[in-house]
Amino acid sequence: MKLLKTIRADPSDTFVFSTAAEQGEWAVSGAFMFAPQDLGAVTGKARAAFRSGFLGVGSFGWSTLVQIVSATEADRAAAVDMLASQLVLHLGAPSLQIARLAAEEEIAFAASLCDHKEGMLIAVSRRYDDGEIREVFRALSPRGAAPGIRPLAFLEAADEPAESPAESMDLTADLTALMNGGHR
Repeated sequence: MKLLKTIRADPSDTFVFSTAAEQGEWAVSGAFMFAPQDLGAVTGKARAAFRSGFLGVGSFGWSTLVQIVSATEADRAAAVDMLASQLVLHLGAPSLQIARLAAEEEIAFAASLCDHKEGMLIAVSRRYDDGEIREVFRALSPRGAAPGIRPLAFLEAADEPAESPAESMDLTADLTALMNGGHR
């Protein structure tokens, strides 16, 4: 079985999001965090989390990238239990039993994104369209360390073209700019 874990290519998540996920924690899409909100009014760091964040299960913080990793049934069960506890603590789920049902669904959805080989990175682009939250997931693979290639360059690996997000996202340019001390 494979699941998603947060990864930090650089420290940008710590200033892009109000709460950054810790490196290496189990992750889910996290779109449910925005369901009850007026998404037209979401701005700043909350908007960044909405547009491109995965939710870290342990910290309830956000990560721009997640990585596909091998997991055991015990890992999956621990991720479900942790997410269920967080749903009660942070979102007021009426009981741990009800929260566990929702957590099972979220972890199962995260696992469904792991069709690619272990080690692949996944990015999300999220938008609000026609009253629904729409997510587009992209699998990214680090390019080989050939001479002349930037160390943090990514190649999109998709079998079919993904629908275009309402706002463009250039992950490579963003990471390069951040590594050079600039902002994009």
